Amino acid sequence: MSLVSVVGATGRQGLAQIRQLGATGHKVRALSRSETPDLGGSNIADENRVFDLYDESTWVPAFEGSDAVFYTHPLQAREDRATLTGRIAAAAKEAGTERFVWNTSSWIPDKPGDPFTYGNNTAAINSVFRTGMPATVFGSVLFMDNLLTNWARPFLVHEDRYVYAHQPHLEANWISLDDVGKCMTAALDRPDMEGTWMNIGGPQRFKPVDTVAALSRIFGKEIKYDPCTPEEFGELLVDALGDSMVPEARKEFAAGIAAFYHHNNDSPTRPFCVNFDYVQERLPEVEFETMDEWGVRQDWSDEAHRPSAG
Repeated sequence: MSLVSVVGATGRQGLAQIRQLGATGHKVRALSRSETPDLGGSNIADENRVFDLYDESTWVPAFEGSDAVFYTHPLQAREDRATLTGRIAAAAKEAGTERFVWNTSSWIPDKPGDPFTYGNNTAAINSVFRTGMPATVFGSVLFMDNLLTNWARPFLVHEDRYVYAHQPHLEANWISLDDVGKCMTAALDRPDMEGTWMNIGGPQRFKPVDTVAALSRIFGKEIKYDPCTPEEFGELLVDALGDSMVPEARKEFAAGIAAFYHHNNDSPTRPFCVNFDYVQERLPEVEFETMDEWGVRQDWSDEAHRPSAG
């Protein structure tokens, strides 16, 4: 049994990691800016400590005494990932932890072509490995749990519409955050995965027509595909983040999301796709779920506990 410190414990990703660590018998230390983090009631950690991404003095004390660190870089700090992630891994090493597991929350370039902002993942991985901290990095390409957020869920629940910036040809291996947490947890018992990185996605490669078919089965009613433009999608994300995003950052962030989805729709590198056969071969101990299996066990109600941005 390991004690694992989870950075960003109150977010949707951190909560899923806590669930999976607890399900496999690990002890969990929840790290956030609050001394009393909101973990949604059912996701109770064994202990809490304060960790502030922009207060480096909190890093080593937050990690001390833990065997491993799970790290998720915040969406609103996309351009800082190469610098911050390497420094955080160095702090984990200074604190005496034995493993650093980072979920990049996006594709890691693994073939020639324009890396776009995904190149920040490569730079950050290099920064982590150069610290000498034993690390494992997963590039999860697209989350099913995005559909539960305030930029997607209300359209599905109240208007029977799947509103997303995915054009009809765009393929994606959607993966649930619980399965990402399973992969990260499995890495703790896999010394062969120290010093490695790999992209991960779910067992189904969907175009939007497949996504709405699955959502229609989940809800028991017809869900219509109603794509928005990347620019509209950027505004939806900004609105969902609400007060957690300072006003002066909103325009730049929305433009960045729009550019990101223009790239995803048009890039020949197909950054939402993975070779799932390879993923399963490398992680045979992980049972991945389909979108139907994931969807039917979610609480889609307006009253459900929802982290920032839904």
